[in-house]
Amino acid sequence: MTPREILVLVLAVGGVFFAVVAAVGLIRLPDVYSRAHSSSKSETLGAVLALSAVAVSYGIGLEALKVVFLLTFMFLTNPTAAHAITRAARERGIEPWTTEDDR
Repeated sequence: MTPREILVLVLAVGGVFFAVVAAVGLIRLPDVYSRAHSSSKSETLGAVLALSAVAVSYGIGLEALKVVFLLTFMFLTNPTAAHAITRAARERGIEPWTTEDDR
């Protein structure tokens, strides 16, 4: 394996790992606020790592530039969407989960 292939493999595995962490967070966490945090942070990192693997596999060129634009788009839209979702939940009066809710 070449160093470039190893880098692509490491980035892709990291992307899959953080995507799985985000999916587990969406299933396991108790309320919309913590789920939005899990999905915005972990899924953004997972997607960025996976897209970085794609960019490295393409090498320098127009395709890699397009992937860089996708990375920029992901960095801007994922946290913004999570913020909008949590803000809408707050405006609807959804209360955050507390330990008193388990009693």
